[in-house]
Amino acid sequence: MAVPANANPRTQFIRFIIVGLVNTAVGFAIYALLVRFLGVPPQPALATAFVLGVIWNYFTHAKFVFATNGLKRIIPYAAAYLIVYGFNALALKWLLDQGVGAVTSQAILAPIAAVLSFLLIGKALTGRFPLAGPRA
Repeated sequence: MAVPANANPRTQFIRFIIVGLVNTAVGFAIYALLVRFLGVPPQPALATAFVLGVIWNYFTHAKFVFATNGLKRIIPYAAAYLIVYGFNALALKWLLDQGVGAVTSQAILAPIAAVLSFLLIGKALTGRFPLAGPRA
């Protein structure tokens, strides 16, 4: 069920967490399957999971969290995800260089990326940072 445009911020946040958990699981599953079963190196697997994730996530966040219809906000949404991707790719490289395994590294980074995503995609889809309160 789509969220009403005037949803209370607490409800919106709870929906974001639930949708975010599903989206994170989908993205992580794509990444892990690519690395473990298809032998794709970590960085190309991350890029693939990112592209597929942005498409999937846009529709779930827009419909179930922020009541955004159509594709009018997909460009700022994708830009927010590019920032998250850049952080994730750099942090993944650093962890791999430290000897942490590919799947373990992404498991460490996924929750951090999820919080950063909440802040940035909330801004992209609503024009303000989540939970910042009404505009003055």
